Amino acid sequence: MKLSEIATALGCSVLGNADLEISGVAGLEDAGPSELTFLSNPKYTPLVRQTKAAAILANAALADCDVAVLVSANPYLDFARAIELFHPAPRREPGIHPTAVIAESATVGENASIGPFVVIESGAVIGSNTALHPHVVIERDVTIRDDFEAHPQVTVRHGTKIGNRVVLHNGVTVGSDGFGFARRSDGSHHKIPQAGIVIIEDDVEIQAGSCIDRAAVGETRIGRGTKIDNLVQIGHAVKVGSNTILCAQVGIAGSTTVGDNCVLAGQVGLVNHLKIGDGVLITAQSGVSTDLPDGAKVSGYPATDNRQWLRSTVVYNKLPELARDVRKLRKKIAPED
Repeated sequence: MKLSEIATALGCSVLGNADLEISGVAGLEDAGPSELTFLSNPKYTPLVRQTKAAAILANAALADCDVAVLVSANPYLDFARAIELFHPAPRREPGIHPTAVIAESATVGENASIGPFVVIESGAVIGSNTALHPHVVIERDVTIRDDFEAHPQVTVRHGTKIGNRVVLHNGVTVGSDGFGFARRSDGSHHKIPQAGIVIIEDDVEIQAGSCIDRAAVGETRIGRGTKIDNLVQIGHAVKVGSNTILCAQVGIAGSTTVGDNCVLAGQVGLVNHLKIGDGVLITAQSGVSTDLPDGAKVSGYPATDNRQWLRSTVVYNKLPELARDVRKLRKKIAPED
């Protein structure tokens, strides 16, 4: 593919030889002499002088650089789009595998691709252009709209409602029972029936091994455009807003609300019944036990303002020295008899 063709597809302008033949895409350090790479973070600018790439996606001309440049307002986004040009999603032929089991009362829309050993139970309604990979289970009374894709071993439990263009990766479970038990007087536990549902809005992607629990009553809801990484646990009656990012191993306890456009980094934990505002950033391995206002940026356990946490970690690393100095001062102030 010529560089000029890539530029046209991405809506970028070319600085340099537009007739270069580009065979693929790669990172700055790994790109070969016929590949396209990108620069989105200025701290990696020194690597530009070392790259062997044929062309670079960047937001401006690059000084002291002989490599052709595709000028982009958002190099990272356009690099993702360039990957799609060279690695388009595989097309799945419509059809139902003979080993699939589909209830007579279930409804499946046009152009569905139903793989081996898929189970679709009674009352389920599935929209058009659906791709269900092997061993997917869609339980009774589930409603799924168009352009849905479920990878192998996905389970969508009864009554769940899923919007358009939702992708569930391997081993995802949506609508499993929330973790609810009432303690009896003898110390044993009585299971609380989980009679609620899960609602997944449009354009959500949930990656491998994550679990979204149904509510005991009411609903658990994942907002439009939210992206959920591997091994995330969403408890019963949690509400997650739109375009929020939940990274690997995040755990959100029941009845907590997370706002729009938030980022919860890896291994963040939220206790139950919290209200997390819009645009909140919670850094990795933080534990949150109080409500957070819009725009908060917190770190640590218990989570505190990120700047305060950074100052505290500097002091923490110096604690052995400070303890030694305190012992010396004590000896000077109150020497032993």
